Amino acid sequence: MTNINQQLDKIRNEPGFIAALDQSGGSTPKALANYGVNTDAWSNDDEMYAVVHDMRSRIMTSPAFNGDRIMGAILFENTMDRDVEGLATADYLWNVKRVIPFLKVDKGLADENNGTQVMKPMPELDQLLQKAKQRNIFGTKMRSVIKTANSAGVNTVVDQQFEVGRQIMAAGLVPIIEPEVDINSPQKSEAEDLLKTALLTQLDQLDKNQLVMLKLTLPEKDNFYAECVNHPNVLKVVALSGGYSREEANQRLAAQNGIVASFSRALSEGLSAQQGDDEFNQTLDTSIDSIFLASRT
Repeated sequence: MTNINQQLDKIRNEPGFIAALDQSGGSTPKALANYGVNTDAWSNDDEMYAVVHDMRSRIMTSPAFNGDRIMGAILFENTMDRDVEGLATADYLWNVKRVIPFLKVDKGLADENNGTQVMKPMPELDQLLQKAKQRNIFGTKMRSVIKTANSAGVNTVVDQQFEVGRQIMAAGLVPIIEPEVDINSPQKSEAEDLLKTALLTQLDQLDKNQLVMLKLTLPEKDNFYAECVNHPNVLKVVALSGGYSREEANQRLAAQNGIVASFSRALSEGLSAQQGDDEFNQTLDTSIDSIFLASRT
């Protein structure tokens, strides 16, 4: 089997979840602060990215981090361009850990309009997708945000996600469609109703050989996205933690049959640069195990 077929089989048939290690320029300082590293540890962006790569490498090289419980990992472009233990990061993940590499491709969010934030333009996406294929990346991830139950806004977000998703599929990669519903929205449940309708409309327009993944906020209703989970064009539905604590995110996830985690902050909760390797690895192992078990429902 080629890598791509092995990876498709893993996503379809093996248990596990996706580790989101894709904090980019805007969110990196916060992620490092949570890890116990303050801004005086770097003096420019290059140094900051080196520091965050050290954190991500420590996670990826930990004995707790492997393909037995982790299905895939989402990378920031800067991480994809670096090495881990002498291998390109994506090759290290798959060849050493049997973890499928994904790449965050969006360039951030546009200003809010109609209660939503679409993605900023990505004029260099084709070149990035070509580079990702050369680096043995399997799929991509891109994020929009929905803050209110505004039908026009929700439809605009989903239309853009699938338009870009088709561009990604044409390049031979599997897109993770991520229209995040803000967990603090006073209209969260109503927004989710609109989102599911828009998603199913777009999914029904795909050709039978076009596969996508969906990354969705943990919903207010149990098994709310079951029709998406069972849709023939959906390879997997994954859930973002969205600001929930790991405990609450796991509780909500366990109530969603067929959906697995794609957690970032909830995954790294409790990890610190000041921890020795034994404590770091044990903390990460406990975190991974709790998310893995919640993903098995």
